[in-house]
Amino acid sequence: MENRASLLLQARPVIKAAKVHEGTSNDERFQNLTLRPIIKFQNNLLVAVFKNYIVKHKYKFYELTLPQQLLYIEKAIQKDIKFRNSLKGMIIAHFTIEEYETYIKNSSALNKRMMNMVIERLKDQIQLLDRELAV
Repeated sequence: MENRASLLLQARPVIKAAKVHEGTSNDERFQNLTLRPIIKFQNNLLVAVFKNYIVKHKYKFYELTLPQQLLYIEKAIQKDIKFRNSLKGMIIAHFTIEEYETYIKNSSALNKRMMNMVIERLKDQIQLLDRELAV
């Protein structure tokens, strides 16, 4: 029987562009080897959760111009603590125990990296947030 850690690691996509080398900081190493693959793996769920966030906030997102929508994504994640914590939970749940132990040593900096990556991923896929696709 396989253990949880090996199953989690097997499920993650490989991101060839996420390089680590001898001079890579511990935070950047964690970002490239752990956060990037998990966030990519969780992509469809992150998009679905943000669509639900838009619905719960009375579709205000769709009344905005594209630059305003991009800013809305940033502000929703930065300012809505409950929403941000929900997103963090979807990512942290995919950590192995060893990764979690690394994470808690510098969670503030890693949370910042994590949320910035989620923001950029949602912005890059703004076309998936189209109203017709959300309804």
